[in-house]
Amino acid sequence: MCIRDRSNLLVVKNIVKEYGDYTALNNVSISVPNGSIFGLLGPNGAGKTSLIRIINQITMQDSGSIFLDGEELSQKHIQHIGYLPEERGLYKSMKVGEQALYLAQLKGLSKSEAKKRLKYWFDKFDIGDWWNKKVQELSKGMAQKVQFIITVMHQPKLLIFDEPFSGFDPINASLIKDEILELRNQGSTVIFSTHRMESVEELCEYIALIDKSNKILDGKLSDIKREFKSNTFNVALHTSNNELVKKEITEKFKLLPATLKTLDNELALKINLGNQTSSNDLLNYLSTKGTITHFAEVIPDANEIFIKAVNQNINNG
Repeated sequence: MCIRDRSNLLVVKNIVKEYGDYTALNNVSISVPNGSIFGLLGPNGAGKTSLIRIINQITMQDSGSIFLDGEELSQKHIQHIGYLPEERGLYKSMKVGEQALYLAQLKGLSKSEAKKRLKYWFDKFDIGDWWNKKVQELSKGMAQKVQFIITVMHQPKLLIFDEPFSGFDPINASLIKDEILELRNQGSTVIFSTHRMESVEELCEYIALIDKSNKILDGKLSDIKREFKSNTFNVALHTSNNELVKKEITEKFKLLPATLKTLDNELALKINLGNQTSSNDLLNYLSTKGTITHFAEVIPDANEIFIKAVNQNINNG
């Protein structure tokens, strides 16, 4: 079956996966846009790994369909997917270069082409002297670099990274982050699964959140942030009497615990307007109380959205 959808590289439709009496995925659907970095998020045990394993055809769904580049997913598509699992799978007693060549050929590369591409990546990461080392001689971070290279060197259409920064120090985590962005810029589509919400902020354009086997949220991250806004503003004021001005503002607006760090003796406030007052009205009012040195809407980050959505799902369940 072929369903051509030029805007999405991967389309997952109504996937159900059960293990005995336990439902790992309950009618889950996602669409991953071409050339995007898509965050697949959720608490431990939510169903993310089950979905990733199904996309990689390690296990099969009980019902539902998956389409890659318009074609129903089949074994021939394995060469178009690069998968970096959270639990790494290199053979510890094999030499790094020997193993990398072997795995590259499994992905359809000739030996000569594999050597050429591996030389490019080993030079890029400055790890050429690792070629004849055994994997067991490498640190966790070193082995991570090798597995990253093996994942991407056959230039797949779809890259799936499950906790790709695990085991890396900040410098090498930044290096891998930059490489993921470069691969996206070169045309790869990336599914990115992590518990590090700061990485989601830095990398992901789209997200889906799975909790208790159900998709509870998905879409463009900027649109989701807009949906989760609460009409709250961080404010800093120069006033002649901070305590008096704060008391007057408290009588008129709802104040939340202030998180803004200010200089000197500025009055820092976090003001929630609800649905009754506009930001322009707030600005006009504050300008009568002092000099406004900071005024910015509070935009929820990925971590706040994650916690709020999961808690709402718990309460609704």
